[in-house]
Amino acid sequence: MAAIVWQTPANLPELEDYIFLKGKRYVRPYYFEFISHVKNRWAGKTIVDLFTEEFRGRPYEYYESAVKSGRIQVDDKIVSASYIVRSTQKISHFVHRHEPPVLAGYVSILHSEPDVITVCKPASIPFYWMQYYADWVLSGRVHPCGQYRKNTIIGILQAEHGVAPLFPIHRLDRLVSGLLIFARNADKAEQFRQQIDAGLVHKEYFARVVGVFPEGEQVVDANVNYDAREGRSSVEVGDPRDNALEGKAACTRFLRISTNGTQSVVLCKPVTGRTHQIRVHLQHCGHPIANDDLYLCKTGIPLSPQGTGANGAASIRKHQPLLSDSTMSENHKTDVDDIDFSIDPMCTNCPCLSPKGYGRDDEGLWLHCMRYSGPNWSYECPNPDWAVLN
Repeated sequence: MAAIVWQTPANLPELEDYIFLKGKRYVRPYYFEFISHVKNRWAGKTIVDLFTEEFRGRPYEYYESAVKSGRIQVDDKIVSASYIVRSTQKISHFVHRHEPPVLAGYVSILHSEPDVITVCKPASIPFYWMQYYADWVLSGRVHPCGQYRKNTIIGILQAEHGVAPLFPIHRLDRLVSGLLIFARNADKAEQFRQQIDAGLVHKEYFARVVGVFPEGEQVVDANVNYDAREGRSSVEVGDPRDNALEGKAACTRFLRISTNGTQSVVLCKPVTGRTHQIRVHLQHCGHPIANDDLYLCKTGIPLSPQGTGANGAASIRKHQPLLSDSTMSENHKTDVDDIDFSIDPMCTNCPCLSPKGYGRDDEGLWLHCMRYSGPNWSYECPNPDWAVLN
């Protein structure tokens, strides 16, 4: 293990880390040290049982072997498989890390100032990872994206544009495209946070939905309850004073822009910011996003007229060109005909580039953050092609 170079969150992504193949951006697998500390509820468990119960992506036999070989350590020491952990102890897990691929779209910088940067986020790319600025947890704004580290907006901006550090101001779901704003320092981030908490900041989205959306402003005022285990939200309707309601208060304003009789383009203005709020509120009013595999199922309505799910819809967007295998930009020198990476004998993902079991095809939604505005400032992102109905 001494011959292996282990990366940590302190190692920034580099251009050579990426592989472009068949319209997707892959990350060359790399050795990485995950660091955690024993929580109170973990204390008293054996090190192998802890990992087996809390991190279920690998089998018991793997964790037992990893402990014996020193791939899992406690307080920087090799321990036995029967070792009982204590609260606050440091745990290191040395892995051969494989990140899921994302669409090979350009991450374009729309506007840059000394203390603010705005970018156009392509669909399918998460914007940052859970370890990034973990000490900057303001009102729960650190959003975990555990499988991704280099294949993130922040990672790509660091590798391709040399932009760092960046402080997230707001979030967009991985499948959503559009405007992202980052502060360049903690003071500016705090200014944005205060404006957001005071209700002075507003976001606007375009969504392409199923059916003929009603004319005039439509307001959906219904609680949203997010189920982390299922990875989806549901709407709760009832008396807000009813203690039985588990969801959080949520309100979205909608306005139809156009329709072709089969689908409609709708302007969405979220008053609150709950997980999947726009998506589930559109489903609730009978007009789900036309390629939203997650929220179409309740209605039983087929996908888009072209037969595409989220992946196909994202792939055909003209305003976010893909980096093809043969037409790389000057910053991308990877030879996709000669993909070479180390195979780790203990890795449960090798020899695949992607993590095993990663077969999702949900790489983009017809939902686009087009405007983000506050007192005396406003940023906009180009409208997507799919916002024009034929």
